[in-house]
Amino acid sequence: MTVAKVVELIGSSPKSWEDATKNAITEAAKTVRGIKSVHVTRFMVKVEKNKIVEYRTVVKIAFLVEREP
Repeated sequence: MTVAKVVELIGSSPKSWEDATKNAITEAAKTVRGIKSVHVTRFMVKVEKNKIVEYRTVVKIAFLVEREP
């Protein structure tokens, strides 16, 4: 039986939404093993003085739950 867990994160980048998503995955991979999928649920931007200064994505990262044999 396979069981997956999902965590929700917010990635950010001054460049793009794609980069923000990559940053979220990179950071998650530092402590989560076996990432199987990523679902981007929302896009946002931070605005200062009428200009976009940061792109943000809310992502759900799914990974397999590891079990002792």
